[in-house]
Amino acid sequence: MNIVSKIKNQISTNPIIIYMKGSPDFPSCGFSARAIKILLSLKVRFAYIDILQHSDIRSELPKFSNWPTFPQLWVSGKLIGGSDIMLEMFNNGELKKIIIKALKSNKK
Repeated sequence: MNIVSKIKNQISTNPIIIYMKGSPDFPSCGFSARAIKILLSLKVRFAYIDILQHSDIRSELPKFSNWPTFPQLWVSGKLIGGSDIMLEMFNNGELKKIIIKALKSNKK
């Protein structure tokens, strides 16, 4: 499986997935830490990929997503964005709505 196929598979099989530096328990940058704090505050299950452990994903995902930085949050197969966008959407309530909708449609 080539790396783009692997990325597409990860995104399609996980309703909520974040590509980040480090892990939820040990984020390796401030932006990833902020993104994880937001997701944890929503009390939802999510998958994560530590891009520091996967150099192939780290190099190919920005080309695939047309988004140059990490973290990258994907919900229902769509790129939401990085920590700044997540924070803005969290503060206005939009992120919670998108995530709840994703989780409900995944159960069907």
